[in-house]
Amino acid sequence: MTTAISKSPRVSIGVAVYNGERFLGKTLDSLLAQTFTEFEIIICDNCSEDKTEQICRSYAASDPRIRYHRNNTNIGAPRNFNLVTTLSRGEYFKWSGADDLCAPTMIERCVEVLDHRSDVVLCYPKTRLIDENDVPVRDYEDRLDLQIEAPNWRLACLLSNIRMCNAVFGLIRSSVLNRTHLFGTYSNSDVVFLAELALRGPFVELPESLFFRRSFELSAVKYLSPYERMVMFEPNGVGELSFPNWRLLIGFLSAIHRVPVGWVESLRCYARMQIWMKRWRAGLIEDLVVALRYVVRSRFHFRA
Repeated sequence: MTTAISKSPRVSIGVAVYNGERFLGKTLDSLLAQTFTEFEIIICDNCSEDKTEQICRSYAASDPRIRYHRNNTNIGAPRNFNLVTTLSRGEYFKWSGADDLCAPTMIERCVEVLDHRSDVVLCYPKTRLIDENDVPVRDYEDRLDLQIEAPNWRLACLLSNIRMCNAVFGLIRSSVLNRTHLFGTYSNSDVVFLAELALRGPFVELPESLFFRRSFELSAVKYLSPYERMVMFEPNGVGELSFPNWRLLIGFLSAIHRVPVGWVESLRCYARMQIWMKRWRAGLIEDLVVALRYVVRSRFHFRA
């Protein structure tokens, strides 16, 4: 492991990776090519079984801004993403997947906004989806430019528009990030994280497409249901009851409870959850059905 640079960088970039040998080099190259250079890169390797470790150690040896940490066991994607924040030191923080790319000016443009707008908690650029050959697939509209004063309206807009959580890969004010509960160990907890962040301050969307996400690698494509996606969140809990949609609901309610916005505004935020209920109530019912089937199978197996 390389020795950390002594001066705290303005920006910390956390790369959470598991078996990322295919695209990791391209990802790190795009980060190292940033026009804004006052950054550190912290790589958290979730006990990869491919050549990820060799790639990471090679890059760390060649650039003192890169630090490499390897977990002894696979702790699941959310814990690995959370871990990298605890190792960061920057005024601003950015997560990076191991297969996405950033335009050279992405961090510079985001820093400009956060430096001039102390109220803004997250700045992110527009997203362009790319394939495994870096060929553009389509531009994606996140519609999360939440420059609204009232927290309940920011929450309402997020709940109405959120689909893919591309904004989570923008630049975040670390002082606010550290007050959140980060990611939970259940499917779609990144939506809850963005909701809590939005309750704490405005989001700004840059008009340029500076973030390039590999659409074919998305978990929603590889794992069609939140139950299948549990292999990413709790590797040792696959096959057990998880209630991902109920945990998602509880996550939203807990986030509203934590944020100090006053009791009147809190009630307005709770009322905004009707938007989520309309979109996700089928998932709550599905959780109960899955649990019932699990209990029936368990009893049948026990009697057999």
